[in-house]
This record gives sequence, structure tokens and C-alpha cells, in this order.
Amino acid sequence: MKTILTAILLFFTVNGVALAEGVKHYVAIHVDQNDPKIMNLALNNAVNVTEYYESKGDIVEIELVAYGPGLNMFVEGKSPVANRISVLSLQLENLQFSACGNTHRKMIEKTGGPVPLMSEATVVPSGVVRLIELQEQGYSYVRP
Repeated sequence: MKTILTAILLFFTVNGVALAEGVKHYVAIHVDQNDPKIMNLALNNAVNVTEYYESKGDIVEIELVAYGPGLNMFVEGKSPVANRISVLSLQLENLQFSACGNTHRKMIEKTGGPVPLMSEATVVPSGVVRLIELQEQGYSYVRP
């Protein structure tokens, strides 16, 4: 009898913890345009998705990947959404920013000098490859 009660207690403890943690969702957001409206829409998507899932008790991990002209989103002193990125990086622990290394290298070659990126952005070797990898890991793909 004690074994059965222990098993039942263990079952509810394990399931109670699972329910408290909620379902975990994964979202990749793609930005490849140097358009402040698209950049803001991508950031709005991240905020709205986070708020929606948190209101349900779920967890969501979001990675925003920028490449091509969209990399301007992360260029220090040039980004039209720099303030929002800085604020959101502090507010949303579930949000990561990935900058395409290929695009960054080409920007440096074109300008002939350094192209500093915002500290919130992490350089990945390739933005397109990063999006592929995220989708292979089960991330849902969003392109605003």
C-alpha cells in the first residue's frame, strides 16, 4: 500500500511540476530588410508572442535573426530600433538577437573599416544557416 501511495504522490508531483512549467515554444523571427517598419514589426511580434504564451502559463524562446540589409537593425549608431532592442533585451530574457557574420564581414569590406554591432547582438556564421538550424531544432519560422 505504501508503494502505491508513493507512486501516486510521485505521479502528481511530477505532473504538477510539468503543469507549472507549461508548454515550451520556440520561435525564429527573420529580418532581411533595412526597413524600420519591418524591424519594429519583428520586435512587436516578439513582444506579442511572449505576452500571449506567458498569459497561458507557457514558456517561449525567441531568436530574431538579421542578415542582408536587415543587419542594419544591429549596427551601432545606425539602427533605427536601437532603443527598443536595448529595452527589450532587458525586459525579455527569452529573446536573443543573432547577426549574420557573412553580411557583417561584407559590410566591413565595403566600408573599409569597422562596423560595430550593438552589444545585444550575437554574431553567427550565417543568418540563413542559423534559420535552417533553428527550424531543424523545432523552431517555428516567422517572417514579418
